[in-house]
Amino acid sequence: MHLANSTTARIKKITLFIFAILTYTFGFSQENSPYSRYGIGDLVPNQNMVSRSMGGIAAGFIDSTGTYIRYSQSINLANPASLGSLNTTMFDIGGEIDVRTLRSNISPAKYTATSTIISYLQLGFPITPKRMLAKNNFWGVSFGLRPMTRVNYKISADKRLTGIDSITTLYEGNGGLNQANISTGVKIKNFSFGASTGYSFGNRQTGTKIGFNNDSVKYQQSNTQVDSRFGGVFLDLGLQYSFNIYKTDPSTGRTKHTGTFRIGFDANLQQNLKGKRNNVNETFLYGTSGSVIAIDTVTSVKDEKGTVKLPATYSGGFTYTNAHWLFGADVDFTQWSQYRYFGAADAVQNNVTVHMGAQYCGAKENTLATKYWTFVKYRAGMYFGNDYVKLNTTRPDFGLTLGAGLPITSFQRLRQGDFSVVNLGFELGQHGNKQNTSLRETVMRFNFGFSLPAAWFQKRKYD
Repeated sequence: MHLANSTTARIKKITLFIFAILTYTFGFSQENSPYSRYGIGDLVPNQNMVSRSMGGIAAGFIDSTGTYIRYSQSINLANPASLGSLNTTMFDIGGEIDVRTLRSNISPAKYTATSTIISYLQLGFPITPKRMLAKNNFWGVSFGLRPMTRVNYKISADKRLTGIDSITTLYEGNGGLNQANISTGVKIKNFSFGASTGYSFGNRQTGTKIGFNNDSVKYQQSNTQVDSRFGGVFLDLGLQYSFNIYKTDPSTGRTKHTGTFRIGFDANLQQNLKGKRNNVNETFLYGTSGSVIAIDTVTSVKDEKGTVKLPATYSGGFTYTNAHWLFGADVDFTQWSQYRYFGAADAVQNNVTVHMGAQYCGAKENTLATKYWTFVKYRAGMYFGNDYVKLNTTRPDFGLTLGAGLPITSFQRLRQGDFSVVNLGFELGQHGNKQNTSLRETVMRFNFGFSLPAAWFQKRKYD
């Protein structure tokens, strides 16, 4: 008991230290993703860290597997129907360190950038009335905040204009889309239904600066700047259905529960975000500190009203769970051909992504508490599909994932529902390949997730 508690105390300190690093480095983002220039930006995965480590499976997933766990261990962010199985107060937080490397297919040049973000903050809790509970039905809610997309790029390109001169063009952009949500899910016998709504809001600033390179003639530099902001209500609907699988022992005639099969569907409906944007075309020069000083404004439009049309996404999948294993797969489809930004289309296309993953935990009901690594949940998965950004050709999008769920509480309290867990994950993915003429982008993500029940925040005198 003393050994287990001592180990738990050390892991808690390490956990808080990692969280402090994530929070501190949040302001030191150096990401430079040129493909975030298109569409609504670079898409942030919408699953929690548990699902991400299993390739992103989420439609039919509920995190309550293992013979020694009787409670949900994390909040499924992608399918609100899973909240019908939430039976204790849970605080979920996730962060990631994102390392991107751009490589050219026509030269050995490459560029690496690193960024750190908080991926989500989510609080969930059960609100099941006694009448529902008496019938073995459940009701849960959650609310939180998370980023959906990121825009961050700075690209310089040199070009020779025949018969005129050479020019340098600088493309810059930043911003992104965020989402504040409130979600609920109800479980009635084998069916679970859920809905998530809230407010999507964001901004995007893009600029193009052009300068002529000439020693004898001085040309004014030009700047085209577009600053937009947008927001609107969203709606996400989910469904899950589960059934138990039994096996009959021919020698005794008794039936034994061998696993649970669960299927799920989710529909994130089309959003029409109301927006305003400012558009300016001007000549300029750089100040001594590098700031832009306007010389002459050619055109200027302020508070132009418009709509950002985000397409619907449909997901379907399943999981199979037994005493030690979980297997699952998902398919996502998004109608990006319907995307419009203030009435204009972009270089995007419909995309389909397949997710597959598994989890293993070796603990049994009689496993000794001192065998820490037997209680750890080991995860692996993969995903593949096509990128939603399309320039000259369709770019493949694929990746491999690994992860683990590490308990950070004593196992005696864990069996009673105090199941604080730190979820660590690693993802290696790539957009594009050597057959594409455009840049290919390798992405490494180091993921950190913390699933903390209400008991985590309670001060104890005795353990």
